[in-house]
Amino acid sequence: MLGGVFKKVLLVLLVVVVIQNWGKIERVFNPSQAVSEQVRAQARVVLYTTEWCGYCKQIRRFLDQKGIPYQQFDIEKDAQARKAYEALGGGGIPFVDVNGTLIRDYQPEQIMAALK
Repeated sequence: MLGGVFKKVLLVLLVVVVIQNWGKIERVFNPSQAVSEQVRAQARVVLYTTEWCGYCKQIRRFLDQKGIPYQQFDIEKDAQARKAYEALGGGGIPFVDVNGTLIRDYQPEQIMAALK
């Protein structure tokens, strides 16, 4: 009986890990979605997010799919990140700084435009 419970817990953990990393997994099976090496090398992307934000998760998945490196700061857990977020104008999450272009909300087209 204990073995069955252990298997179920492992299955749930596996599902959670897969969901959290789906963008990276998709890129392995569909590498054509990734952006060029030049765009990746020049990308300076900073995400200001929270743990509970669904659109923040979508942006992370989008960036992972494209192979775009990013830094992420949780504005609820990091006081310095919160100050930086507010200094940039904040006003909602997700808040993304792409090469100096500030983007509010989930705007993949604007992110790609700012990378070029």
